[in-house]
Amino acid sequence: MSARVLLILPLLICFAAAIAGLLFRRHLRPQRYITLGAMGSLFATSLYLLFQVHERGILVTQAGGWQAPFGITLVADHLSAIMVAVSAFVGLAVAIYALKDIDSGRIQLHFHPLFNILMTGICGAFLTGDLFNLYVWFEVLLIASFILMALGNERLQLEAALKYAAINLVGSTFFLVGLALIYGLTGTLNMADLAVRLPALGRPGLVTSVSMFFVVAFGIKAAIFPLFFWLPASYHTPPVSVSAIFSGLLTKVGVYALIRAFTLLFVDDVGYTHTLLLWLAALTMITGVLGAAAQHEFRRILSFHIISQIGYMIMGLALFTPLSLIGTVFYIVHHIIVKTNLFLVSGAAAHLSGTFELKGIGGLWRRQPLLSFLFIIPAFSLAGFPPLSGFWAKVVLVKAALAIDEYLIVAVALIVGLMTLFSMSKIWLQAFLPDPIVGDKPAAGNGGGMWVLLVPIALLVLGTLFISFNPRPLYLLAESSATELLNPQLYIEAVLGHE
Repeated sequence: MSARVLLILPLLICFAAAIAGLLFRRHLRPQRYITLGAMGSLFATSLYLLFQVHERGILVTQAGGWQAPFGITLVADHLSAIMVAVSAFVGLAVAIYALKDIDSGRIQLHFHPLFNILMTGICGAFLTGDLFNLYVWFEVLLIASFILMALGNERLQLEAALKYAAINLVGSTFFLVGLALIYGLTGTLNMADLAVRLPALGRPGLVTSVSMFFVVAFGIKAAIFPLFFWLPASYHTPPVSVSAIFSGLLTKVGVYALIRAFTLLFVDDVGYTHTLLLWLAALTMITGVLGAAAQHEFRRILSFHIISQIGYMIMGLALFTPLSLIGTVFYIVHHIIVKTNLFLVSGAAAHLSGTFELKGIGGLWRRQPLLSFLFIIPAFSLAGFPPLSGFWAKVVLVKAALAIDEYLIVAVALIVGLMTLFSMSKIWLQAFLPDPIVGDKPAAGNGGGMWVLLVPIALLVLGTLFISFNPRPLYLLAESSATELLNPQLYIEAVLGHE
């Protein structure tokens, strides 16, 4: 299979599924099977793409035969291919979960086409080699995610969707201003071409100033401090299938964009830009975990923990060493799987109990022991409990920080890890062990169709256990990613020298 076909195929699969879903808009069951088939095909394709990148190196194609920097460029290096593969994996799990979670009313409101458009935008953002097209894919994500969040027209959903859209439009504005400035300076928006032209300007102070627009734009998408308030105000309101895919992937698109920008484009004044990112990482970790500690609603706790865990990923980028970037890539993969899974577990718990309030759930250990076991794995992995995947990710990041004497960020990372363990223990002690407080508990669900909810949760748990007890394959892929990120000439030559 040629590089051209292989790079375009993830986009075509998702977009074709969205169109097919619209064609079958009056038939609910075919829409479900179309999405399942699309996510299965996307996962298989993404694994093959990752294999080809690992075997052949960076893959590039130019749309319409227009050579870079003039045409639309699609690029897959190790980081891009890893992100597409893990996105497809959680997309498949959520598609299975949605068979039970998404009601017929929301399917009639085009849940499945919107879900596939969302996945198209995610794959496009990871594979594009052009800043303007990254902006376009961000807008595709914003439109699809805004509608998915509001789907059902419940009051809380509409309020959350408006907050979500408003702050993300601010981010889009900063992104556009940054694009205008950088195009005015260089006359190009192709990322490989920018990597050549920005240092040639000989004006590092000006370039660093322009980079701050991208810190804000991508920081809003990634929910870093102090730009995260939209996330805990919105992620607990839509159906669980929606909040799960959001929690796993949307903020990681922002993290990916930050990694790409501050390893390829804005590296002339690392002492300033990456020190700033390190402080933002520390504050993101602290504020996120403190917010989680104050919550008593399942999805609100998990939403705040998205923020704190983003801090670890930015920490690795900010340290800017081979080992720290390995830790960042490892952490991203671990977190996408674990966080998606915890949201799915929260939905299964609410399906059994009729509420997301911890004290109203209660007694799940006796009522559904399998779900309880399936919660323990991702929960304690998130907290970094050995020997689970989160432990290995944090060990790599802490080791990288100690190697360059960054003791303060190590202390923050360790304290936040302990507080994450406290939050996960709180969920376990209140939702799984004791009997519910009857007066606070709404009418419980009947538990019917639980197997449909448990299958994708178990699938993601298997993914976590594989990484936990066999971390070497992911570590080696992350190592290849770090090598490419720290040697941007490899990316530049692949894109600009591609025939």
